[in-house]
Amino acid sequence: MKETSLGSRIFDFANILFMIILCCSTLYPFLYLLSMSLSPSTVSFAQIRIIPEALTLENYQQVLGYDYVIRGFINSLIRTILGTILMVAFTVAAAFVLAKKQFPHRRFWTMFIVMTMFFSGGLIPSYLLVKDLHLMNTVWALVLPGLVNAFQLIIARNFMMSLPEELEEAAKMDGANEIKILIKVIIPLSMPIIATLALWNAVGHWNQWFDSLIYMTDRDNDVLQVVMRRIVLQGNMEAMNGMMPQDSSNINPETLKAATVMVTTLPIICVYPFVQKYFVKGMMIGSVKG
Repeated sequence: MKETSLGSRIFDFANILFMIILCCSTLYPFLYLLSMSLSPSTVSFAQIRIIPEALTLENYQQVLGYDYVIRGFINSLIRTILGTILMVAFTVAAAFVLAKKQFPHRRFWTMFIVMTMFFSGGLIPSYLLVKDLHLMNTVWALVLPGLVNAFQLIIARNFMMSLPEELEEAAKMDGANEIKILIKVIIPLSMPIIATLALWNAVGHWNQWFDSLIYMTDRDNDVLQVVMRRIVLQGNMEAMNGMMPQDSSNINPETLKAATVMVTTLPIICVYPFVQKYFVKGMMIGSVKG
């Protein structure tokens, strides 16, 4: 059995203690809001607790019965699915081209793409471009401006450069063209990085709200994060009144806000465990290739 030094054991103990504190500080606010969202309106939260005295789903029934929240949920779902599929597809296709050694001026185009990570057109030119393209109040205004992320493209390119070139040569000898090589050979071998890209983009699209606030002037097109922002941060009484029934004497606005936060958070948390096993592998392989 390999013996560890005193310094190594102290480092491991400090590392574990730090991770426990970090996990507790991350989980505690989430558990507190979950407890509040499951509590009846009569329960006092003068003392902070993570285990509710009584359980009820009345707050979730009120939130999910409000049309504004339902429209926001559907808009966010459409944006997340459409944006994730398109971003992964375009990123994989572009990375496949950049990973080829015979691609003309590959180094120049790679550096040109990297430069976009440090310089951008700015908010006003982006807004004018979206407006002139008549994309306002459409889901395309939320998806097209960030269709290919430079950082994700470089990570995917590095991953594909790590794949053996002999596989492509064997496929070409069997008569496969570039499109068939991409679909039949590269994509099946690139599932770790594809799952990583899908997770990044799904989480990003689900949590994004600022572009919706700018490009959506019709409230029916607001995504769920904007709905939550109007209800929770701005204290929009019009939105809260729409959520409450006429007999709202037994309704606690704070428990409704907690339920709203949980409704916006839980869907993306449920997705993470299914792609987590690919996440570390995709990141490690995609990050080390030069």
